[in-house]
Amino acid sequence: MCRVIEHRGPDDQGTTLTDAAALGMRRLAIIDLAGGHQPISGEDGSITVVFNGEIYNYRELQRDLEARGHCFSTHSDTESIVHAYEEYGPACVPLFRGMFALAVWDERERKLFLARDRAGKKPLYYTLTERGTLVFGSELKSLLEHPDVEREINMEALDAYLTLGYVPDPLSIFQDIYKLPPGHHLTFSGGALKVESYWDFPYEQTESLSEEERRQLQRTKICAHSR
Repeated sequence: MCRVIEHRGPDDQGTTLTDAAALGMRRLAIIDLAGGHQPISGEDGSITVVFNGEIYNYRELQRDLEARGHCFSTHSDTESIVHAYEEYGPACVPLFRGMFALAVWDERERKLFLARDRAGKKPLYYTLTERGTLVFGSELKSLLEHPDVEREINMEALDAYLTLGYVPDPLSIFQDIYKLPPGHHLTFSGGALKVESYWDFPYEQTESLSEEERRQLQRTKICAHSR
């Protein structure tokens, strides 16, 4: 599964294996070139993270978490996810500013947690096999390496692609393989899978605006995001 997405991270590969979970990643080294190897675990090894993307406010998060007693062993943004999850659990995700797809394995609770950034900049696919195994990855080709993942075309998704030019989430082109929508996280524990939204655009705030006010708001957002 890692080999077929080597192009996403040509610099490094890391894996971890327990009796209940296997995590793997390919790394494009940008932050903490020497110390940012993944997967990364916390002080007691019970929380382990693999992560694709960049957390822009990781230094601020690190300072806050150190003040709360957490000890960092690297200067990578990935480790800020580990300790934030230790401190806040799934409620840590709204604290992250950046682009990300992440997976957290909680050994104590035997729980897998996945999350995707607000805009969906980083992709994340998943499926639940007939044996009850959750398989996930950054690209469909990675999931298809797993022997229990089927390759049946999703006709609803194909229709959407031919009509719209893309496949809308949470569908993928394959039956029973889904994209985690932007601004959502997923919890898998005890064979049960739950997908929840943690952020959405506040449309109600713009309902009373005039057309010109909406255009001005959009121009402001474009300028803000270009800085």
